[in-house]
Amino acid sequence: MFRTDPRDADGCPAGEGETAPTIREAGEADVAKLTAALGGGEYFANRLARQAEGLGVLLTAWWAGQPVGDLYLWLEAAEEREIRIRLPGVPLLMHLEVLPAVRNRGVGGALVRAAEERLTERGHRRGALAVRTDNTDAARLYRRLGYRDWGHGTVVCYAENVQPDGRTVSEAEVCHVFVKNL
Repeated sequence: MFRTDPRDADGCPAGEGETAPTIREAGEADVAKLTAALGGGEYFANRLARQAEGLGVLLTAWWAGQPVGDLYLWLEAAEEREIRIRLPGVPLLMHLEVLPAVRNRGVGGALVRAAEERLTERGHRRGALAVRTDNTDAARLYRRLGYRDWGHGTVVCYAENVQPDGRTVSEAEVCHVFVKNL
């Protein structure tokens, strides 16, 4: 149902004019559409700058030419001390976001699987993620995709949340940490 090809046969961004979502890496030309659909222009600009430096990968889900979700693959050391110490060198899947209108249609799972493919292509054997303790829907999705609790309790993470005025602010969240062998 979901394509993960970065371009279609004509060299155009995949997903445009299609009836099913396509997962691909974001580029600078996508910022305006991502911001219009999902908000957080500052966030996307920051993640694309990090991607350009090889520090991560911003994956996007597109449906009929419009962005419907994103996930950032953090390839740097974790910012949280506990995660950095217990999971050294393990990349993190972060900021999984899917528009409410297309939730429960496999978009989130497709983004996670695309991130896992990128990790295995880069030689990683595990991936990890953190999810707020009150986000039971996301935790259920991650468990269904094979992620398991890391067994070291909760961690205070700092999420970058987009405000109504478009600014991104860092906010503390208590999170469960999940890991998966790829």
